[in-house]
Amino acid sequence: MGNTEKKHILLITTGGTIASVLGGEGLEPRRSDVMERELNQLRTYYRITVQDLMCLDSSNIRPEEWVIIARAIFEARGTCDGIVVSHGTDTMAYTASMATFMLENIDLPVVFTGSQLPLADFLSDGPGNLRTAFAMAASGAPGVFLAFDRKIMLGCRAVKVRAAGFSAFESINSRYVGNVTATGLALDRDALPKLTGPARFRPQASRQVFLLKLTPGLDPSIFDTLVDQGYRGIVIEAFGLGGMHFLQQYPGRGLAGAIERGVSVVVCSQCLYDSSNLNVYQVGKKLLDMGVLQGGRYDFRGGLDQAHVGHWARDVRGADPGPIPPEFGRRDHPVNLNCKGGARYGPDLCDRPPESGYRLHRLCHGLCRLAQRPGGPGVPGCPPGPCQ
Repeated sequence: MGNTEKKHILLITTGGTIASVLGGEGLEPRRSDVMERELNQLRTYYRITVQDLMCLDSSNIRPEEWVIIARAIFEARGTCDGIVVSHGTDTMAYTASMATFMLENIDLPVVFTGSQLPLADFLSDGPGNLRTAFAMAASGAPGVFLAFDRKIMLGCRAVKVRAAGFSAFESINSRYVGNVTATGLALDRDALPKLTGPARFRPQASRQVFLLKLTPGLDPSIFDTLVDQGYRGIVIEAFGLGGMHFLQQYPGRGLAGAIERGVSVVVCSQCLYDSSNLNVYQVGKKLLDMGVLQGGRYDFRGGLDQAHVGHWARDVRGADPGPIPPEFGRRDHPVNLNCKGGARYGPDLCDRPPESGYRLHRLCHGLCRLAQRPGGPGVPGCPPGPCQ
């Protein structure tokens, strides 16, 4: 392969085990200089530019760093053929999932990878993971991905399932996008994300989002406490398909109050596989009537990211900022009856009368939390404050 044919890959480093060396207090992350041996081998096949963005143990990567990483990717997308982000494995699934929603319609491959053993270790899995990531970054398939153990998965579907094993990540509720086999990198074209418009950077990342794992007998006052502490989004890991107990002191009482106070609430399942579905049981339908939104096939990481960037709310201009639960797009869904076109259209087209389910329907349009927010444009014919 001649130099003129080499794909230009940008490597953005953030620290993590892959770039760590043993220090006086254990493994400490370093910059790309400790990766040079592997990068020199990769330069045989790719033209590589390196950007040392940060040098952190991934446990210290917060929403602020998510924005920094996503911005660096977005700003560099016109300068290279693909981007690889080296990252610590402990929170890499969170960052990759968040980047999926922040980098809407990203128009080149963005591939996160790391390792369970540092590159400095003779038995490291890092070299293979880097090669897989670079191959995916050079594939020309746009989207945000995670490469690990010779597998490629969507960034918003990857979950770390092993703390020490090399098969550390699994693709949950979605098949692998690609695998490395004896024939090279084999991609499943049907599993690749589809571009639906121009690339957009959505840097909103609120820190005021709380993940709550539901347990039997949970005191509903927890929701009042969370709202009083300033949380604006709550992601609940509920039972099974998304059930919550509604006998005696049920969480729904505190939950309804949180929703009325403008908090976004997303319900996911505690189960690792399959989807939450609040339409099956009575308890789930009660949650939907309150205005709770379900995470569907997303695990709690996807639910957290949706809450962080506000994708569950609709833009006041009727724009579509990202995926919402697909059942809300059906014209025959109860929340969409008597509305022109259902939740897929903007609030200016909504003629839903104020009757049962009106508040949830308005929430799907994003009116309560956006147009009706303090200082917002309001909704014609609707008094200030949350829709009732």
